[in-house]
Amino acid sequence: MSQVLNSSVAADLQQQIRDRSIEEVIALLTAAYPGAVTFSTSFSYEDQVITDIIQTHQLGVSLFTLDTGRLFPETYSTWSRTLEFYKTSIKAYYPDAAALATYIETNGPNAFYDTPELRSACCTIRKVIPLRKALTGNAVWITGLRAEHSPARHDLTPIEWDAANQVIKYHPLLYWTTEEIKEYIHQKAIPYNPLHDKGFVSIGCAPCTRAIRPGEDFRAGRWWWEDNSKKECGLHSHEPQKKAEA
Repeated sequence: MSQVLNSSVAADLQQQIRDRSIEEVIALLTAAYPGAVTFSTSFSYEDQVITDIIQTHQLGVSLFTLDTGRLFPETYSTWSRTLEFYKTSIKAYYPDAAALATYIETNGPNAFYDTPELRSACCTIRKVIPLRKALTGNAVWITGLRAEHSPARHDLTPIEWDAANQVIKYHPLLYWTTEEIKEYIHQKAIPYNPLHDKGFVSIGCAPCTRAIRPGEDFRAGRWWWEDNSKKECGLHSHEPQKKAEA
């Protein structure tokens, strides 16, 4: 890596990417951190757009996914179709078998419905710890986060410092609308998860995801039995940051 990673580096990059296209920004990041830029895909609408940009422009970004073991069949099908469509490889990371076995033996297979603490523990085993492994050795983590997803993401900047994982995060589609995402997908005939056509907006593990109802927000279909203000799995923790001055 060309320099020590910290919040100051992230702030400097935020200034450098002004008025650049997504492919130009990713090219800048891969030039600064060759072999250390990675993208996490869950095969959502957003992630399919980013995968297409990376693959179309051959940007030198590695791709990975977190297989929690409880994904929808449609998600696995989209994964397979994506591999075929782009003739690429996507590395999968899985929960630690021993930790998962202990959790299930102690609490039961659906304990995440019982308390917020048990749900958080399940997410940590199935997602957060595998993510840490996936990010090891990387300097930049590209994500599909968008401001429309939740109030907590409205104030994000495209580049931010992730202190928990000690990486720079880049959110290339942060300000894209849902309609812009759909238009890109359909114009290029990119494979996408058919659950999106059935009212599923944010798609995670099958037991913890449902379609949203008319008038509900983007996150209403995730962990719907919990307090709306706490609907995060722990993959994305955000510290307050000042937006770069114009």
